[in-house]
Amino acid sequence: MSGKGAVRTERDSMGELEVPADALWAAQTQRAVENFPISGRPMPAAFIRAVGLIKWAAAGVNRDLGLLDDRIAGAIQSAAMEVAEGEHYAHFPIDVFQTGSGTSTNMNANEVIARLASERLGDAVHPNDHVNMGQSSNDVIPTAIHVSAALATDRELIPALKHLHRTLSDKAASLDNIVKTGRTHLMDAMPVRMSQVVGAWASQLGAGLARVRSTGERLLQLAQGGTAVGTGINAHPEFGHRVARALAAQTGVEFRAADDRFMALATQDTAVELSGQLRTVAVSLMKIANDLRWMNSGPLAGLAEIKLPALQPGSSIMPGKVNPVVPEAVTMVAAQVMGNDVTISVGGQSGNFELNVMLPVIADNLLDSLNILANSARVLADSSIAGFTVNEDNLKDALERNPILVTALNAVIGYDKGAATAKKAYAEGRSIMEVALETTGLDETELRRLLDPEKLTRGGIQG
Repeated sequence: MSGKGAVRTERDSMGELEVPADALWAAQTQRAVENFPISGRPMPAAFIRAVGLIKWAAAGVNRDLGLLDDRIAGAIQSAAMEVAEGEHYAHFPIDVFQTGSGTSTNMNANEVIARLASERLGDAVHPNDHVNMGQSSNDVIPTAIHVSAALATDRELIPALKHLHRTLSDKAASLDNIVKTGRTHLMDAMPVRMSQVVGAWASQLGAGLARVRSTGERLLQLAQGGTAVGTGINAHPEFGHRVARALAAQTGVEFRAADDRFMALATQDTAVELSGQLRTVAVSLMKIANDLRWMNSGPLAGLAEIKLPALQPGSSIMPGKVNPVVPEAVTMVAAQVMGNDVTISVGGQSGNFELNVMLPVIADNLLDSLNILANSARVLADSSIAGFTVNEDNLKDALERNPILVTALNAVIGYDKGAATAKKAYAEGRSIMEVALETTGLDETELRRLLDPEKLTRGGIQG
């Protein structure tokens, strides 16, 4: 931008106003900048790039339909593709908290692209008549939500979740011979193999992947072509279908025109659905991260079952302290995604008659959730899961002292005698093997067979 105070005069239907001299935007964007000094947070770059793709596709379709001059269409497409590639993001300053339709951001794109196209062409390109031809903010912004979210899901989140799932599966396979004390209610329970613990985490992620993918069919349906209220006023009847095909060809994602354009404008149910799936993935990550924190606790006064990689000093006052910083970060990501989901859910309820009027905040929160979930999944995989080691001596010691192993004798000695044996072992601080030799009438060979922790992880009736 040029120095403070350097301005030029622009005009729109409401009159003249001053705009920074080398800003690519014009009057309508400037009005929005002045009207919404709220958060200082502009619309996400991924969203602006999706708007650029839509403008690129629209210009090409209008040219092919014989509605837009070839030279103008070409200039618009060149400028729009620069926006889609992120070259002019600094010229999209409008706050997330703006008009609920996102009209300000749509006009911001129209003005920036018109200015760039005009400079290339050496002739005037109009932001409304040319760049916005056949479109309304009311179908561009819902389309941009779907396009940006679909691209982020396909290119960022799904690969990241697959990476975490693969890392968990590999880790589980490497730990199949290690047995630990299971816990229910945070209390000692029957033994499990480490592979079963980590494998359960992998299954959580696999189910999360399936949930996210299940939203895909609806996410790929685009509102474009509905224009103002869904009827398609001022757009060619083929416009929406052709724009969807152009976007599919450009991105490799199978976008198509919405089955019902009225629903596509009036509701954001698909964004709400996807956010709900992301919230579920966040719940899974919270569970996994907290399990890691518990298992890593200590190293002397906690469980100390595993040792996470040491990544940084853990205290500004306690030398030598190392904390589970990545799992902690992941729990905060999970909390943020859950909060984003509340915002998106409230936004989804704001479909008043023919238009939802919380589109910008839905877009912002949905893309934030997609981004931070993808990043945290990779960090958790690479900085915690792949490198943690197991403190096998601690696991073995805890298993030998676990009176709950007596559960395996229920079929032989009955529940009541088992309970008495366990209570005696607890009270006297002795191993279950030692006490069972006194209370059950079974010899040591038989007890060792029945109480073998590894065998107990296979399930079934002991006897």
